[in-house]
Amino acid sequence: MKDNNATYGAGSKVEVFARQGATVARAIHHSRDKVVDAARAWIGTPYHHQASLCGVGTDCLGLIRGVYRTLYGKEAASVPGYSRDWAEAAREETMLDAAGKHLISIAVSDARPADVVIFRWRAGFVAKHAAILSSDTKMIHAIEGAPVSEVTLSPWWRRHMAGAFSFPGSFA
Repeated sequence: MKDNNATYGAGSKVEVFARQGATVARAIHHSRDKVVDAARAWIGTPYHHQASLCGVGTDCLGLIRGVYRTLYGKEAASVPGYSRDWAEAAREETMLDAAGKHLISIAVSDARPADVVIFRWRAGFVAKHAAILSSDTKMIHAIEGAPVSEVTLSPWWRRHMAGAFSFPGSFA
C-alpha cells in the first residue's frame, strides 16, 4: 500500500487495517504520545450526551470521535442520534462493532497508552462506555455527571473491559 508520504509493506499494521475494510482515507502515522496529548486536551470538558466539542461538551463516544478528528482531520463516520439507553434497547454490540470498523482490534491484555478501551457495566450487558488509556494505570473518559477526567484504571475498570482498539497509525 502506498500513499503520498510513505510506503507500507505487506503485513504492516496499516496494510492489515486496510484489508479489514476500514474507513480511514489514508494512513497517518502518529506517536502514542500525540494520541494521549489529544485526549488530555479534552480534560475539563463538561459531559453532554451526544456532543463532541472540546471545551464545550462531550460524552464518551464524543471524546473518541474528537481525538479521531484531531488525528485524521475528519469523522470516522456519521453518528446517528442515540438515546441514553440505546444499548439496552438494541441489545446489539454497536459500540464494539463500530470500533472494529474504524480502529484496529487488539487483545485487551495488549492495550497500551493511546489505545481505546470499551467497557461493559455488567456481565451479560452490551458494552457501552469508552475511554483512552493515558498510561498503564490511568485512562481518560467522559462519564455522566462529571467533566472529562483522567482517572485511575482501577481493578473494577479492568474487570469490565470488553474490548481494546488502537488508532490506525499509532506507533511508539
